Order: sequence, then structure tokens, then C-alpha cells
Amino acid sequence: MAEKAFQRMGPLRAERAGVRLGMLFYRLFSRRREIMLANLRLAMPELSEERRIELTQECAKHFGRIFADFLRSSRRSDEEVRETCPLMDAHLMDAALAKGKGVILISGHFGNWERAAHAVAVNGYKVSVVARDANGRDLNDAVMRIRQQQGVEVLSRGNAARGILRALSRNEIVAILPDQNSGDMFVPFFGKPCGTVTGPAAIHLKTGSPLVPICCRWIAPGRYEARFYPELEPVPGFEPVEAVTRAINNSLESAIRETPEQWLWFHDRWKSARRAGLLS
Repeated sequence: MAEKAFQRMGPLRAERAGVRLGMLFYRLFSRRREIMLANLRLAMPELSEERRIELTQECAKHFGRIFADFLRSSRRSDEEVRETCPLMDAHLMDAALAKGKGVILISGHFGNWERAAHAVAVNGYKVSVVARDANGRDLNDAVMRIRQQQGVEVLSRGNAARGILRALSRNEIVAILPDQNSGDMFVPFFGKPCGTVTGPAAIHLKTGSPLVPICCRWIAPGRYEARFYPELEPVPGFEPVEAVTRAINNSLESAIRETPEQWLWFHDRWKSARRAGLLS
């Protein structure tokens, strides 16, 4: 029902409706407001409490906006995607693919990652995304259908290894969002120990596939900008998996600091670190 309702709207009207939906979420789910504020106090202690509260509200609006945008995906032509979400610095991706080992595309639940994948696909790149199955069969089927309509192959996160290696061996792109809580390894994120997945680092070390970051930021009503960044290099002084994992976290943190309201602050990112006694 929600998908059909948003598809009947124009892009700007859908954005406005999404913003209202985001604020409704903000008002109704006090636990998520508390998580957002706790994360911001931990990650950005230099900010005033007033500014942190402002960021939580902006974050809720942003995620309502991109939710609406995702539900309208099937209404957009390839030309509209290219016009409203230009792909910047594509030469960085082309140089990485020229090595013939595929590319691990690194992003996060930041900006509009669904638009990023769509923009990459309509610009002629073959891309697969590693994604967790949505809760509920009907919802998962709808999300899968929308992504496939965008020309994006979806690899279920719980059983993705074979598909990832196959895609990389064909010199294709595999997009991974490694910014959610994990117990794999504790490395710094915003200067605090943070449970982080090591899968992207392990795959990179196994295959030699370059790690290329991408950020897709909302820049104006109805408009986004997807930008590639230079290949990541390991942080010196650490064993290989940790060195690469630290580089990934550093890249994500740098992007988030530029437009913090566009990151998923209502996810309990430091949960494992607290449980492990690494944070007070």
C-alpha cells in the first residue's frame, strides 16, 4: 500500500511526505531517540546537547525522505536517475576495475545508498549488493523486487560468500555496507572501540579486489550526488585484517562527519563494545 501511494506522488511531494513520516517515527519511538542521542554523545562530545537534538530530528527527516525515494524507484527512468544523481569521479572506479579483480564497493547506511547502487547500475556497471533480508516475507519480497528493477543483483548477507567471489572473479562490483554492529573485531570508530565486521577486509586480502568507497549524499530536494573516492589503503602498524578494517572505519567516519544528519544514528552501533566492557 505504501509503495503504491508514494508512486502516485511526484518526487518533491513524496519527499515532503517522507519527511513527515520520519518525524512521526521520531515522535513515536522514544527508544530510537535515546539511541540517537547516546550515539551522538559518544561520537561527537564536542557538540552542544541542543545541536545533538537538532541532528536527531534532521536524521529522522532524512531517513523518511530516502524511504519515500526508495518506494518511488520504479517510477524513475534511467535518464532521470543519471540527471538527479550524477556519478562523480567515475575514473576512480574505472581504474580499479582495470586491475581485473573486481571491486568491493564500500558504503554505509548513509545518504541514500539505494540511489548509489541504482546510479552505478544505470551508468553501465554490473553491481551486486550484499544485504540483510528484510523482516517478513512480503516486505523482503518487495525490497528484493525494487532492487532488481534497478538492475542490481542482491546477495543475501547470511549466504553471500560464494556469490561475492563469483562476481569478483567476473571483474564486477560488489557493494557492502559494513557500518552496523558486530562482534568480529573491535577497532576505533569516532575514536571509540566499536564492534566491526571483518568480512570486507578478509575478502579484499583473499582476492586482491580493490576497496573503493562511495557516498551518495542528498544535496537538494529531489537531488543526490554519488561520489567515488580513492582506493583504501591499510592503516600501517597493524596485522592485515585489522589494518584494512581500520581503513574502512576511518573512511566511513570521514564521510559521516561531513553530513552527520545523513547517517543511521538510531542503530545501536556500539552495542557489542559496551557488552564487552570496552565502553562505560
